[in-house]
Amino acid sequence: MGIRLENVCYTYGSDTTSEIKALNNVNLEINKGEFVAIIGHTGSGKSTLIQHFNGLERPKSGNVFYNNENIYENNYDLRKLRCKVGLVFQYPEHQLFEETVLKDVCFGPMNMGMSREEAEKKAKLVLEQVGINEKCYNKSPFELSGGQKRRVAIAGVLAMNPEIIVLDEPTAGLDPKGRDKILNRIKELHDNTGIGVILVSHSMEDVANYAQRLIVINNGKIKYDGMPKDVFKHYKELEKMGLKAPQITYIMHKLKEKGLDVDENVITIEEARENIMQCLNRKDI
Repeated sequence: MGIRLENVCYTYGSDTTSEIKALNNVNLEINKGEFVAIIGHTGSGKSTLIQHFNGLERPKSGNVFYNNENIYENNYDLRKLRCKVGLVFQYPEHQLFEETVLKDVCFGPMNMGMSREEAEKKAKLVLEQVGINEKCYNKSPFELSGGQKRRVAIAGVLAMNPEIIVLDEPTAGLDPKGRDKILNRIKELHDNTGIGVILVSHSMEDVANYAQRLIVINNGKIKYDGMPKDVFKHYKELEKMGLKAPQITYIMHKLKEKGLDVDENVITIEEARENIMQCLNRKDI
């Protein structure tokens, strides 16, 4: 069980001349424990979609369910849902507000009823999980680097024990080293705790390296939904939507055109290296 959308439509500027249909009859199910990536060009509906997952936006029509319960039924506890489905915004400054890092991460657990002592214990645990050094605990979160701010924002959501964490462009603006640090931590959390991860990203390499399932949204509709390797087979169609496959996909297609019998559908550097070596070894025989 997890998140389920049935025939969800959402419109900005309803009944005006500037009306935009951001989501158009979306049907989607994401189970707990999955590592899912969502991609789409700017304005495709990605951010609007993920804000429906925990009730931050309400559809114009259609229904949203969590664990088979309609989240807009009377007396449904949306506050509790937002602890179970935690959303980390693209800009961490939109979430960080306390005087110190430790106080910021403690806010959510204390708001849920934990004592300060319990909240601090939980906050220190999740800060360690995301790789924030103890030396930072008493600093203002706004003194930190961009990557550290993002990790603190993630820790603030993790401190509320979510079953699914939704990350909107968590590596935007970071250098490759900072990007890898954050995504490796998220992958470790997923593997070690079983937490579900929904990653919105513009980086096809990140999607290829980390996600088990890839959802492509275009003009408010789900265009593709499957394993990344299967979705990226449609790279020419993705290009028409303003998207691309990972760079390695194009390299493998070029090698295939040059006569090397490679698998043009591999999508990571590690897979490509292994496949190319196998092909070269066969040519030596």
